[in-house]
Amino acid sequence: MTAVLPSTSPLRVAIIGAGPAGIYAGNILTRLAGEAGHEVAIDVFDALPTPYGLIRYGVAPDHPRIKGIVNSLHEMLAGGALRFLGNVRYGVDVNLADLQARYHAVIFATGALSDAPLVIPGIDLPGSFGAADFVSWYDGHPDVPRTWPLDATDIAVIGNGNVALDVARVLAKHPDDLLSTDIPENVYAGLAGSPVTDVHIFGRRGPSQVKFTPIELRELADIPDVDLVVYADDFVPDEHVAQLVASNNQVKIMSRTLNGWLTRVPSGASRRLHLHFLHAPVEVYGDERVEGIRFERTEHTGDGGVRGTGEILDYPVQAVYRAVGYRGSALLDVPFDEARGVIPNDGGRVIDDAGVPVAGLYATGWIKRGPVGLIGHTKGDALETVTRLVEDIPVLQAGTEDVDGDAILTLLDERGIRYTDWAGWLTLDAHERALGAAAAAGATARERIKVVARDEQVEISRAEALLAL
Repeated sequence: MTAVLPSTSPLRVAIIGAGPAGIYAGNILTRLAGEAGHEVAIDVFDALPTPYGLIRYGVAPDHPRIKGIVNSLHEMLAGGALRFLGNVRYGVDVNLADLQARYHAVIFATGALSDAPLVIPGIDLPGSFGAADFVSWYDGHPDVPRTWPLDATDIAVIGNGNVALDVARVLAKHPDDLLSTDIPENVYAGLAGSPVTDVHIFGRRGPSQVKFTPIELRELADIPDVDLVVYADDFVPDEHVAQLVASNNQVKIMSRTLNGWLTRVPSGASRRLHLHFLHAPVEVYGDERVEGIRFERTEHTGDGGVRGTGEILDYPVQAVYRAVGYRGSALLDVPFDEARGVIPNDGGRVIDDAGVPVAGLYATGWIKRGPVGLIGHTKGDALETVTRLVEDIPVLQAGTEDVDGDAILTLLDERGIRYTDWAGWLTLDAHERALGAAAAAGATARERIKVVARDEQVEISRAEALLAL
């Protein structure tokens, strides 16, 4: 057997996706490869002109605690070991062959950005929306429309996870209470025109089986001029649930919180946020648009599950938001599991239909394991993937010639791709903060005001807009 000789040139790795999954992977790879005596050069690409992915465009603006993760991601990108290249779309601006010719390995960290389907009649009626699209709108994603149809007084949100809470909270909250966040101006204007009075959150399981986290749940009780309403009929005793409450501290906290709200007296607020449990969606009804939503009452089965009771309940609403999970999307020339919405992999090594690892391809984050777990879980996930990659370094570098680290920049320039970089992000970041400071004069302090338009982001990042002044 021929020995694989170590290479003296750096291992070149492309990471597709500059959200937490991609940045964590790059940071861990730098550390582990260094500990193993390997030099690495890492480029982190993103289809957006800006870094941070889910943190910038998937977290509600009034969650500064979660957005604080940006500080950690900022340090990782600012350290110099990772080169950020934004406004580069995989499968459009560059393809797999382009990357394989210039890198020893490619890590896909593209996340899960699409709404999981909810297959019930009427779900496609006008007035029915996916939570992912709404989140993208209120977070100022550059590739979604600037306006949103906020014309409903009564709204249903289907789902019992944190995304459902985010969607419902943003819909119910008075927009002036969001001014201290990084909410874009067009989003503030849209929410200011909303006639909403009642937002209903529906879950199929009981109140002790929700997927909320305690902090996000308790926040609902502190929204100004919004009454929180729960219903005693949804709190049905169940032995299995009682055991779950007794054995799990997080469930105990949420159960105590929810049960405590049963005695709350409405204050007469102008808006109400309703929490409904043991409701399974059956149909969205209406002639030409959403006029209501129909549920079947469910009951506990005693083993942690629920079953239908046959009792049907109708709620007249004019809009429905489904927040039943996210799903990954297929990537050009990369194996994909359509059933699970992930890249098939073995511990992070991408595998083909026969289960054989595809040389030099790796996956991490939600595109690897599905949209489960909190952001913190992404670190452990990246560690697993990167550990496999580091094990493969001798094989990845065997028989390869060193590639100029700027070869990818030459390719992008030849194709007319107006890519952005870390220095450009710092320029845009400062610009957004300055907009916030200017708007805050004599009013609510604003951290920043997001620039929404992609072209404007790119121009500011590449200093073209400043040079034109």
